[in-house]
Amino acid sequence: MNKKIKKVEPRTNRISWDECFMRMAHLIAERSPDPSTQAGAIIANQNNVVVGVGYNGMPRGVAFEDVPWEREGDFEDTKYPYICHAEENAVYNANGSTKDCKLYCTLFPCNECAKTIIQNGIKEVIYDSDKYAKDSKFKTSKKLLKLAKIKLRQYSPKENGK
Repeated sequence: MNKKIKKVEPRTNRISWDECFMRMAHLIAERSPDPSTQAGAIIANQNNVVVGVGYNGMPRGVAFEDVPWEREGDFEDTKYPYICHAEENAVYNANGSTKDCKLYCTLFPCNECAKTIIQNGIKEVIYDSDKYAKDSKFKTSKKLLKLAKIKLRQYSPKENGK
């Protein structure tokens, strides 16, 4: 009964966890009803298990058509005071603790999201786009996250996503 087991090598072309979670963040961003900006976020724990998922949209129970979606104008006539950001929603939707987790997000988080990230114990933020880097909300966010010693890393896909 001593059958020789054939040795099989594992695949070497698997995507990395970073690639996996960033792809997921971009996919969930497609759920956003926002006509101008679609953002997504994934929270993963130390075991690479997803514990939270979010995209930018209205708070539960608030209908899309009941609020403005303009980007410019008086504050209360724009989307900004109403919308929940992807990072916030990922924390709100978490199915467990986010302490010591990583947050993958399609856009660098704003200052308000930075406070949520800090207060919920997330230890690392991996972001894809930093297109608003010159905006004061995002400069302040970087400062807050660095002061809280949260690791910041811009996502850099490897060749062919591996």
